[in-house]
Amino acid sequence: MSSYRTVVVGTDGSAPSLRAVGRAAEVASASSARLVIVCAYYPTDPKELERAADQLGDEAFQVMGSAPAQDTVQTASDTARQAGATDVETVAAVGEPVSVLLGAAEKQSADLLVVGSRGLNTLKGRILGSVPSEVSRRSDCDVLVVRTSR
Repeated sequence: MSSYRTVVVGTDGSAPSLRAVGRAAEVASASSARLVIVCAYYPTDPKELERAADQLGDEAFQVMGSAPAQDTVQTASDTARQAGATDVETVAAVGEPVSVLLGAAEKQSADLLVVGSRGLNTLKGRILGSVPSEVSRRSDCDVLVVRTSR
């Protein structure tokens, strides 16, 4: 396994995504790499929030507005440090998850991009798309898909 200098991991605050953060932290720690935790969110517009709530139900809070995103990356940072990462940065960025993750990986010159495998074979999945498959297909760096459905 090659030594990574920068590892980027995406999270939405869910338990499965925090398992991916933990695995990314382990890899970063083993490689003495910098870990960048990324959370994508959508600006809070009342009409958009209502539409998201209708379509995503109780999970709408995970993708709407910067305050929840900041809370999400802070929780993920704590998780990463508990898993052994020492050089941890966080990014909360406006946009859809795939573009935000790929953009962060490019901007941070990532050697590895980590995402969880949680399949979104639901209405939410059709709205947000399959992040793992799109990231794997479009990434310019190595991608680790962490099995999070257990």
